[in-house]
Amino acid sequence: MRRDTHRRYRKRVPWRRLTPATVALGEKLFFESRLSGDGTVACATCHDPARAFTDGRPASVGIHGRVGQRNAPTILNALYNKTQFWDGRVNTLEQQAALPITNPFEMGSVSIGDAVSRIAGDTDYQTQFMQAFGRGVNEQDMLRAIATYERTLVSFDSPFDHFIAGDTNAIGDSAKRGWELFNTKARCHLCHALTDNQRDVTVFTDNDFHNIGIGILRHHVAPLAQQAERDLALGQLQEVDAAAITSEMSVLGRFLITKKQSDIASFKTPDLRNILLTGPYFHDGSMQTLWDVMDHYNKGDGVSDPWLDEDMQPLALTESEIDDVVAFLASLTSPQYRKVGDQEYARQLALSKVDRPQRDTARAFGPKPLQPKPPPF
Repeated sequence: MRRDTHRRYRKRVPWRRLTPATVALGEKLFFESRLSGDGTVACATCHDPARAFTDGRPASVGIHGRVGQRNAPTILNALYNKTQFWDGRVNTLEQQAALPITNPFEMGSVSIGDAVSRIAGDTDYQTQFMQAFGRGVNEQDMLRAIATYERTLVSFDSPFDHFIAGDTNAIGDSAKRGWELFNTKARCHLCHALTDNQRDVTVFTDNDFHNIGIGILRHHVAPLAQQAERDLALGQLQEVDAAAITSEMSVLGRFLITKKQSDIASFKTPDLRNILLTGPYFHDGSMQTLWDVMDHYNKGDGVSDPWLDEDMQPLALTESEIDDVVAFLASLTSPQYRKVGDQEYARQLALSKVDRPQRDTARAFGPKPLQPKPPPF
């Protein structure tokens, strides 16, 4: 994509085009594979509505079967995100819609203009653009339309929401205990709430970035950070986007944008709604079940990580307490996903009975190990 195209979307775009015609156009574009370089990949390829707008893969597969470095986050409730992508490299949904179209491991178009050229002659699109924006097919309105459709993708009305609204029978006793643990012993609220001292019942994120010890031990992080400082010195958005998806520098997370040591391997706190359907989990899709996720946190994993978030520590959760937190997370499933959510819960529960690769009871009930100091750059 041309850099001037990205510059046009650095400011938030107001909601002046949230009309039925714009939403309908955006939905059609969201499923349009002609926007990719070889006509095989659409936004919906990695953000499948049937899977709560994720793809069920550890890392997404794009044009020519190229596998990226990041797990596809859900688009549901993305309008509430302060920043977009795992590393927060853009602020608006217009920017978020643009970058995958030109990323060589995702949709692989040469430019946004290149993608637009493949639909510009389509009479249906010509009509829909005119209805939505009063002009012909163009780059700016294409991105606006996709972003407008994404702003309609909200998902609430879960059993937990009914419980919070006063229906005490909406969730079971295990989920109720899990909600209490979430806000106390399990320490989930330290990241999955807007503040540390007030319970959050909305989208369960602090809109911040944290190093929780995922993936970092598989990489030589300090040399990668030095490489990123050199290669991305100009901070060009397209170059950062390519590094995040196509290279080993992806492990650096938020550091790719800020170049701050404190942001090394830090990633955005995700929304927890419909989490049963959005696995595998974490930015690299490295955890298969919610029990794996809980085992990771329970042992305070990342003890050899010099940049580990200070809130990471052993939790001493018992097996029944882990089950309760998972039951609470399951209660965040919206009604349209209830059937597949129940199936996924049963699948993960069965897997957790025979395979718990992250469980380490001794560490979970032990003291917090001394954290190593960051190496010099």
